[in-house]
Amino acid sequence: MGKKGKAAARERREERRQEVTLLRAVPYEPHQRWWDGLAPARAVAVVTGASRGIGYEISRQLALHGLHVVLASRDAARGRDAAERILREEEAASAEWRQLDVADAASVEAFAAWTARTHGGIHVLINNAGVNFNRGADNSVEFAEQVIETNYFGTKRVIEAMLPLLKPSPYGGRIVNVSSRLGRANGRRNKIGDAILREQLLTDDCLSEELIDGMVIKFLEQVKQNSWSSIEWPQMYTDYSVSKLAVNVYTRLMARRLSDRSEGQKIYINCFCPGWVKTAMTDWEGNISAEEGADTGVWLALLPQEQATIGKFYAERREISF
Repeated sequence: MGKKGKAAARERREERRQEVTLLRAVPYEPHQRWWDGLAPARAVAVVTGASRGIGYEISRQLALHGLHVVLASRDAARGRDAAERILREEEAASAEWRQLDVADAASVEAFAAWTARTHGGIHVLINNAGVNFNRGADNSVEFAEQVIETNYFGTKRVIEAMLPLLKPSPYGGRIVNVSSRLGRANGRRNKIGDAILREQLLTDDCLSEELIDGMVIKFLEQVKQNSWSSIEWPQMYTDYSVSKLAVNVYTRLMARRLSDRSEGQKIYINCFCPGWVKTAMTDWEGNISAEEGADTGVWLALLPQEQATIGKFYAERREISF
């Protein structure tokens, strides 16, 4: 892309950013606030990786809209502080913290058991917990195993544990996976080099857990053997991109499994890219705020039932390609 093309792309992004800012300022109409229909109880939302950054901001915005939010995170001090901050700053907010390490199966099991005992179930699950050890022009795969374990297997582990706890309702349960455009199978600059694998990942009838798990295991084996190639795998932030590619494809797989549920039992699962956000994960080098980055995830979680979608990928409140 030449200088003119890049400038035009930046202009389009800025225009859409301003449009979404205006949309965010529009209050939900009473008939759109499906979560109010659950009164006298509040709708319960669980947000993983909620102690800071996008996870915290999603939690804050959901609490502001009137949901009870469980902020889940590994770090106890940060997590408690985050929940207390929401309660201090938002007068009518309802929030609490609970420890959760998505990379630890026992932690996930204990969290699910606590949620069942304490709340009987939930209405919204936001899978935000994730790690990325690369910054700037770096592309190390030194921590690839931890990245894949947290970002993909952790997300999958939480969904499997929490899926039975999504409460039946006329409005449908909501699962939102925080992902990235870097995880596109056919991205212009960061795509999978293996054309056969790429086609399988983009073909719904080919999708299976075995395919997705096999892809990430193959990548990790190549990393251990130091035989991985940027020709075969995404070129930018390779381990992070592979993990988010797996999340994107798993979202579509789960959507297929959930799509034939009857009315009153429906669960809507989607993923979104928050953009390049100014958070600790990007060393504060992003170009949008956490408030802006969280917006599409909150929007997906709160979509009126008649507008709810399943198995889609979004950015700036618009559907984008996988």
